[in-house]
Amino acid sequence: MADGSKTTYQKYQSDVIVDLLQAYDFEYIAINPGASFRGLHDSLVNYGEDKPKMLVCQHEETAVQIAHGYAKALGKPMACILHDLVGLLHGQMAVYYAFTDRAPVFILGATGPMDESKRRPRSDWHHTAQSQGDAVRNFTKFDYQPHDIEGVPDSFMRAYSTMVTEPAGPTYLCYDAMLQEKPLTKTLPPINPAMMKAPAPMAADETVITEIVDKLLAADFPYIMAEFTGRHPGNFDKLVTLAETLGVAVWDVNSALCFPNKHPLSLSMDTASLGQADAILALDVTDWEKAVAKLDSTNRKLSSYLREDCLWMDVGFHETGIGSWSLDYGRYLPKTLSALGDPRLVMPQMTRIAQARIDADPALAARIAERKARIGAISAANFARWKEEAKIERDASPLTTARLAEEVYEVIKDEDWVLAAGTLRQWTRKLWDFDKEHRHPGKALGTSTQIGMGLGVALAHKNSDKVVVTFQPDGDLMYDAGALWTAAKHEIPLLIVMFNNRAYYNDWHHQIRMARMRGTDEGKAHIGMDIFDPEPDFATIAKGMGVWAEGPIEDPAEVGPAVARALEIVKSGKPALVDVITRHR
Repeated sequence: MADGSKTTYQKYQSDVIVDLLQAYDFEYIAINPGASFRGLHDSLVNYGEDKPKMLVCQHEETAVQIAHGYAKALGKPMACILHDLVGLLHGQMAVYYAFTDRAPVFILGATGPMDESKRRPRSDWHHTAQSQGDAVRNFTKFDYQPHDIEGVPDSFMRAYSTMVTEPAGPTYLCYDAMLQEKPLTKTLPPINPAMMKAPAPMAADETVITEIVDKLLAADFPYIMAEFTGRHPGNFDKLVTLAETLGVAVWDVNSALCFPNKHPLSLSMDTASLGQADAILALDVTDWEKAVAKLDSTNRKLSSYLREDCLWMDVGFHETGIGSWSLDYGRYLPKTLSALGDPRLVMPQMTRIAQARIDADPALAARIAERKARIGAISAANFARWKEEAKIERDASPLTTARLAEEVYEVIKDEDWVLAAGTLRQWTRKLWDFDKEHRHPGKALGTSTQIGMGLGVALAHKNSDKVVVTFQPDGDLMYDAGALWTAAKHEIPLLIVMFNNRAYYNDWHHQIRMARMRGTDEGKAHIGMDIFDPEPDFATIAKGMGVWAEGPIEDPAEVGPAVARALEIVKSGKPALVDVITRHR
């Protein structure tokens, strides 16, 4: 019906929103139902013929998180709808995480009616706010509430362009209930198919980039630190080419998979080698400080791993993406050279400059080869050491996180696998081979985010031969076990392996620190932190939601066979859960 072929059909203003969603190629839209967008809902189902495909979620946070995970996995935006003011408030935290994680999530909402004469008693008053976007304005890139149908296409196009322009982030469009429900009586200009939906990426200043290349080539032990570069297809390989040309070590912060973890130039997680660094290029990095400083969490003190004379340089978007409300921008980087620029263009630009320098100086090529050999030897030693460390208490029950990582990888390693979020305290990065750009969309975020984001990653790969696995923390799933129903309802093939330590252990560990510092009873640190007495039965919960499940499992020898059985379910196109009991750390 969206093509207008049924001439007797009376078009409604909410149909215009569906036209735009289809013109911008949104494949899915996640919702928790709400009357404020009943007009849009009807348009999506009947006028749009369920295109984009609607996903029913049990909480607005889950709707946003599915869109967040999908966007990270594909580098392509996904839409969601939040019901009037209360649904927007429910979804706030997920919107904030999408903002700090630079995920292009297209959020639609509704309010009103703003016309007081059309409001139903009580609910339409309680659920309506003046300037509803205020609730998320500090952590969205753009919000707008059009007052007439003529403002709908303009604000939609602006929101989309703003959302995907780096640094990317969520946008919010709010539609008056009556604006949606009115018949369309105005003729709107057609959407121009030749219109460019977003600006081209930003190039960097050639002079500064050349200086940065020269500093890296001249250094004895240079690094590139990358955080968000892996968000765009092709950047994974571009960073490999750049690093190999320059002969530099690479530290992947892992907000996206930026670099193959077992490449000979990868020194991620090797803090000991940072002491040799004399020049570091931060390439689209926000979280630089955590990597280079040792934290005494009890006393909140930092000590740097770096030499005092280490030279910092920076290329990315940092100054263009910060605001004054949230401090997500971190500590200011003491950079000597800095340029604004998109890594999609900057990395090939730097490679060309470096190669020209090498071609003109045979001695430089020899120095780079020697440096690469040194870095490669350190990288190989790191992985050999981690392999041995993984054997410590390997047969313990409950499982160590290293053993759990080993058991799952043994089952999935011959598949075209994707790790959705959590890395089991980095053990997957130490033991698995992240050899392709789609292997991992980036590290986990805070509590009450992982199940939704995992479903989003699996949804992104639903119609492929990829196997998506997530290590699901128990405390995180307690926030939204209803997300399992969404997985079953929409047949989202996610392999869920519970990382079940029966605790909110991150905070438990903080209480241990406090007890040791103050001399209080460390044995009471679990109070208010544990998830036992009673212990949730996640396999039973999952089965009740329509998901195949096994567990709880404490014997390490039983984990692999259970995961293998779950894998067959996932390969048939359905979700599966294996509940594994692990050690706290």
